[in-house]
Amino acid sequence: MAKRKSLYGVHPGVAMVQKWIRELKEKTGCSLDEWLKFIDAEGPKTEAERRAWLKAEHKFGANTAWWLAERSFGQGHWDEKPEAYLKQAEKYVKEMYAGKKAGLKPIYDKLLNLGLAVGKDAKACPCQTIVPLYRNHVFAQIKPTTLTRIDMGFGLGAMKAKGRLIDTGGYAKKDRITHRIPIISVAEIDAEVKRWLKVAYDLDA
Repeated sequence: MAKRKSLYGVHPGVAMVQKWIRELKEKTGCSLDEWLKFIDAEGPKTEAERRAWLKAEHKFGANTAWWLAERSFGQGHWDEKPEAYLKQAEKYVKEMYAGKKAGLKPIYDKLLNLGLAVGKDAKACPCQTIVPLYRNHVFAQIKPTTLTRIDMGFGLGAMKAKGRLIDTGGYAKKDRITHRIPIISVAEIDAEVKRWLKVAYDLDA
């Protein structure tokens, strides 16, 4: 039986992790496997202590120290292989819309389909709490903000908010997402939502 093609695209972070692993030996003198053996043999016992130790003693940045500490306990493999990420992406979405947020899933499905249809190079790359939509950068995101509401976010730069559009303050903070429209039913996914989605996509050309 043919394998079902994922709705999702591979997150850009996967390529970044792959590059980092390739360059680790040259930059630090040790490969990933060598670091993991060293951490297991010489590092503290808990993940939190290992993060602090890697930052203080070995001068890793916070993100790298977190990742290495997690990997030293056999976790986090999903972010270095496309197929592993896509499997994790499906899990993220399933968990995001489980339990008390299950009623938001039809809204999510509609917004996701619109986002993927806005242009041939649009892709959705789920994270743990949001689903960003990418072209060259994040141009929109789908976020289940409460038990009854999804916020459809848009990257619209310094554009003035009008209509249902709400300024998130993101432009001043240099965030990609600068505006949002709150949505509590499929019926609220109207022409205005579709228009701003297209504007955000076009701005990321």
